[in-house]
Amino acid sequence: MARDPKTADVVAEMVANVLQVGVQPGDRVAVGDAVVLLESMKMEIPVLVEQAGIVTAVKVGPGDVVQEGDVLVSLHL
Repeated sequence: MARDPKTADVVAEMVANVLQVGVQPGDRVAVGDAVVLLESMKMEIPVLVEQAGIVTAVKVGPGDVVQEGDVLVSLHL
């Protein structure tokens, strides 16, 4: 199925625990904004957006464990 070019997903780049979610649906985000804070191997890793947009969905919450490639947040560009 073709992906809508006006949407983007922010994905996990590694296996990690979700420490904090900094956005909710309807929030506007700019390039470089941290949307989720992950923890892996005792390091905190902020997940930054690469495209500006509006948050349409938050797919994780604090305490969740994510795998590489899991969608964390969806955006409308």
